[in-house]
Amino acid sequence: MVLVYSDEKKLTLELLNIARELALELHKKVIAVAIGHDEHATEYLEHGADLVIVAETPQHQFKAEEYTSILQSIMKEHRNEIVLIGSNKNGKELAGRLASKLDAGCVMDCTKVYIHDKKLTTERIVYSGNAIAVEQFTSPPQIVTIPSKVFDPLPKNPNHKGEIIKKKFDSEHSPSKILKVQEMKSEGVNVEDAQIIVSCGRGFKKKEDIKLVSELADVLKGRTVGCSRPIAADLKWLSEDHWIGLSGHKVKPKLYVACGISGQIQHIAGMRDSGVIVAINKDPEALIFKSADYGIVGDLYEVLPKLTSAIKEKMG
Repeated sequence: MVLVYSDEKKLTLELLNIARELALELHKKVIAVAIGHDEHATEYLEHGADLVIVAETPQHQFKAEEYTSILQSIMKEHRNEIVLIGSNKNGKELAGRLASKLDAGCVMDCTKVYIHDKKLTTERIVYSGNAIAVEQFTSPPQIVTIPSKVFDPLPKNPNHKGEIIKKKFDSEHSPSKILKVQEMKSEGVNVEDAQIIVSCGRGFKKKEDIKLVSELADVLKGRTVGCSRPIAADLKWLSEDHWIGLSGHKVKPKLYVACGISGQIQHIAGMRDSGVIVAINKDPEALIFKSADYGIVGDLYEVLPKLTSAIKEKMG
């Protein structure tokens, strides 16, 4: 059995894609787990799950100790050899705890998962994107975490047959308590779901000049502005909602325009999967051009207004 779990619906649907692929090759079935709610159960079936287990528990808020106990019980009953967990903050903690409880192997943040020589094999980016680590499991259970946007969800198939089971679980009680949950303040920017992103980097001389990027984003109907690490973390010109990179947000837009960004590997790691990448930089040797599909060598203060004007005219 291949088990899939994430506390994010969208990430679960993405995991079901690779889970389906592994299950077909190994002649196994796919189990999706929903803890505390069942509103997405039918959707999980339509996107590739053969069985959806809805774990009914009074612990509706994520708590790693209790959730680990629930997954452990499910794995014991269904003898899951492979476990795919969404690699967000909660998922990483859950995967580590589960691996420790089961004395199992665990590989984090995988970008590829496949069968090679009859063994589950994973690939993940290491050394800030300078190398790929290829790792193989030698024995089950095998636990893998996968970040968002690595796989696209399978097309919805209402005819896919499966079963939904609701079951109560008495999870292992933990003495720790959740005293308060406070949502992080956000500017309402969601770069991870944007289809068009125009990003700014250290090539900008002052904060007010970022309006050049905003104007281009508006003309492209993208309206989403991203940035590299110095703009958000060092200069504080934009909030971390805009930060794209290894330590920021990972994005996968159809169009990514990098303005005044040198192209250090930490930034490339966050936008390397973009559909079309356009780079604007006055340094012809800038690393960003190695990752770009199209490059414009020139001063962004001259290029951006002209590019914005030309696109506006072209689009009427």
